[in-house]
Amino acid sequence: MQLLKQHNHALCCLFGFVLLFNFLSWSINMLLLSQIETSGPNILDRNITILLWHWPFGVPYRVGRGVCMDKYEIPRCFLEDNQSSFAQADVVVFHFYELWTGHSKLPLHLTRPPMQKWLWLSLEPPTNNHNLSNYNGLFNWTMSYRHDADIFMPYGELVSKRTNATYIIPKKSDCLVCWVVSKYKANQSRSLVFQQLKKHIPSNLVEVYGQWSKRPLSNKKLLSTISRCYFYLAFENSISTDYISEKLWHNSLQAGSVPVVLGPPRNIYELSIPPESFIHVNDFSSVKALATFLSQVAADRERYESYFRWHHYYDVRMYTDWRERLCHICMHYDQLSKHKKVYSDLYSWVNS
Repeated sequence: MQLLKQHNHALCCLFGFVLLFNFLSWSINMLLLSQIETSGPNILDRNITILLWHWPFGVPYRVGRGVCMDKYEIPRCFLEDNQSSFAQADVVVFHFYELWTGHSKLPLHLTRPPMQKWLWLSLEPPTNNHNLSNYNGLFNWTMSYRHDADIFMPYGELVSKRTNATYIIPKKSDCLVCWVVSKYKANQSRSLVFQQLKKHIPSNLVEVYGQWSKRPLSNKKLLSTISRCYFYLAFENSISTDYISEKLWHNSLQAGSVPVVLGPPRNIYELSIPPESFIHVNDFSSVKALATFLSQVAADRERYESYFRWHHYYDVRMYTDWRERLCHICMHYDQLSKHKKVYSDLYSWVNS
């Protein structure tokens, strides 16, 4: 019995060492990557005017010529939302939802200044972008969650902690797994996995919220409710290249629940978050094996808490203000404007 205890203690020490080594390696890689990305964009040597042709989803924000500097410390970057500024704009931004739904149209009737850039903006997966065939040869740049977009704009990111405050893992209830879903479709991958998962986890340990389950959660109660669960199903509604939404960043990481992800491959998630901060569905040979693993981790306090180690060094930063996204364009303008570019086949890029 003593030898068994010593053996188990050795395994725990080895497991902890491996986790720490992997986390430190990830942190060093992220630091180097952030230095490269920070040094890439040039400081603007002249004023840049960004014109938003229409507000995403019809929800306007207050803009002023100094908003980029005042709110985000980005100098010489001016935002406009008045279409009469078209001729003076260096970049015109078109959020694609309003175009394909017919709520807005491209200003093809206006004379386009020769140096003006048109930017296609969408944070939606390809299945939500509908018909793209009429937009070839019009856009110079793209802004998207895609890593290969001209301007990469994720839903969130990890940033270095600014305080030494100790992170306290939220107290858990009897909820092993929770999920918030409103637009449920039975044929989606996330729905198929969830239905299988329910077969291997007692029903009293699974909590489902949202319009589909007729248990809506207000924004005020969302994080506190999710935080009581050991794991959150950060399942994307579309399995698409690089598509990682607020389901990971807000619903899970900010809530203080370990994310179980279904989306791009693991290596894509690891570009943004540490390897030991999440559980990927694809890591398991079956949904039953996943369910068994979740139960085992929840029962092992030390192992479960290891998924929160990153909180000692990082905080979650969400991108939710469209003005911040627009101001971000100016940080890349000088570098991008050096190259002549046009998307002659927008559909192929979006669906690649």
